[in-house]
Amino acid sequence: MKLLILNSGHCLSLALAREVSRRADMELVIEQDTTITAAQLHEIAPDAVVIPPLAQPLNMTPAEVGAHADAVDRCLEACLAQSVPLVWCVSDQLYEDGFDEPIDEHVVPTPRDECLRRLVATGDRIRAAHQRHLIIRLGPLFALEGSHAWLNEMLDSLVTGQSVRAAEDIVCCPTSVDAVAMALVGMLQQQACGANAWGAYHLAGTEPVSVFTFSSMVRTQLATHLEGRGEQIELGEVTALNHHHDAKLRRVLNCRRVLDVFGVHQKPWRLEVGRMLDAWCLTRDGQQDASTGESV
Repeated sequence: MKLLILNSGHCLSLALAREVSRRADMELVIEQDTTITAAQLHEIAPDAVVIPPLAQPLNMTPAEVGAHADAVDRCLEACLAQSVPLVWCVSDQLYEDGFDEPIDEHVVPTPRDECLRRLVATGDRIRAAHQRHLIIRLGPLFALEGSHAWLNEMLDSLVTGQSVRAAEDIVCCPTSVDAVAMALVGMLQQQACGANAWGAYHLAGTEPVSVFTFSSMVRTQLATHLEGRGEQIELGEVTALNHHHDAKLRRVLNCRRVLDVFGVHQKPWRLEVGRMLDAWCLTRDGQQDASTGESV
């Protein structure tokens, strides 16, 4: 199977590259651009095109969101012209106002924000025009590298003593980008083997948590890792923000369908954060050895 991944610097693109590199039955082509033409698709001849998400469209300018939606529209036209399946990942922020209960796949987002409505309109076009599509709605992604990675920026701020501001009244399911990459590869392999289970799916980490609590747990685990290594660093504090004073806004995705159809289990975000911090410490060791001139 050959996958074409757009937006080479995105944290999900980098995670997919790592996942595919561990397999002998897959080939990966990564394009720096965020769109593709029918001529390029004809030349590359992929089995599917994967478009990474805008991680926080609510925090982006209308121009940025519009450019992404336009790029996806062009990809849709190219995929239709070449009969190539399209996989588009989107943020759970499309459910702008959240829901009291976990959100099922059949619930199409109906945001008030004009930018988010532009993204929903693009999703509507994909569903109406292209039978072989996957729209993957994701919880907030975290990773150590790439754009939209979240965790790397948080760690950089904490170790340099800067304050991290995080919403206490927004509940979500933080999602490891590595877990998403593994799930996407498994889903596409099953599709290639005849599963024919196209449509919309939800994928997020386990355990709903406020953004503030997640950030605080990252700080606690980071402190534990550093103390275990004998490092004494005055970490920055996590500051609580409140945007919704009447009640907490809950964006909790129900991921039952992806389990029932593809056998994809959700990954606990606490374990994924711990694993990434282990990797972050190894990278930190290498950087310190390089700065002192010692051999690794």
